[in-house]
Amino acid sequence: MSRADAFFAVMAIMDEHAPTRRAAMALARGGVPVFPCEPQGKRPATQHGMLDATTEIEQIDAWWRRMPTANIGMPTGGPSGIVVVDVDVHGSADGYRASEAARRAGLLDGWQMQAVTPTGGMHIYFPSSGEDQRSWQAARVGVDFRGDGGYIIVPPSQRTVEGQRAVYAVSSLSPVPGRDLDSARLREFLDPRPEPSRSPIESHALEDHDVARIAAWVTRLQEGERNHGLFWAACKLAEHGTAAQDAHDILTQAACQAGLSEREAGATIRSAYRAAAGVTGTTPAAGAVTHAAPHAVPARSLS
Repeated sequence: MSRADAFFAVMAIMDEHAPTRRAAMALARGGVPVFPCEPQGKRPATQHGMLDATTEIEQIDAWWRRMPTANIGMPTGGPSGIVVVDVDVHGSADGYRASEAARRAGLLDGWQMQAVTPTGGMHIYFPSSGEDQRSWQAARVGVDFRGDGGYIIVPPSQRTVEGQRAVYAVSSLSPVPGRDLDSARLREFLDPRPEPSRSPIESHALEDHDVARIAAWVTRLQEGERNHGLFWAACKLAEHGTAAQDAHDILTQAACQAGLSEREAGATIRSAYRAAAGVTGTTPAAGAVTHAAPHAVPARSLS
């Protein structure tokens, strides 16, 4: 039995009231590595986070004896044989609307399990193809992909939302085996590359030393803040009229130093430039000045 098959078999028999310790032990016995996350939360409760994920029963037993209500974290992609499409609603970003459009386009066929999340979102589980599929975010449309380099909180973990117990719970299991997900096609559908501008617009660019300072700040971003920070930096350059190709060249190099892949960094920069262009209806790819309101400045100082 593959790790993916073992995962879905465990999920099929664990109801939402089962202790997370029991589920964690069952997953580990099936060869699926897990690690504890904070009770009622999503943050890893071990020093190295998902890198501590293991199938060693003694270690898992020790973790959950120390934290009986810890939630269950599972690395996605290669370690578990599972990839997940994370659908959520954040402000104007409606992940359900985007995922329904992707479903109609045939890009979400082959799922094997769906689970509801405590905040009203949905996790769509697929067996992994075995190929390297890096995690990515399409924040503009409310959909993330959890593959290699990511992790997910799995049922029967729970959180307290507005004073009420809310669980990660299996809502659907497919009666037939799941199929591989083409995450690259899904991303391109949800977060397509912008069309190049046909008419360059004169702009007031940031000074070179300011651009260098922003790029240097991006190199210092840590795991968990890289995509958000890179998005903010790209919005800042777009707002001040830096041409998209220049921003791509400068920020991609910086983001790679911070630990993002070139592909992931490029997609985030494109998404930021589209967000900026959407405010004024112009395309900043040619250096247009926009007045987009990017994400608030991240807590990490630029200095």
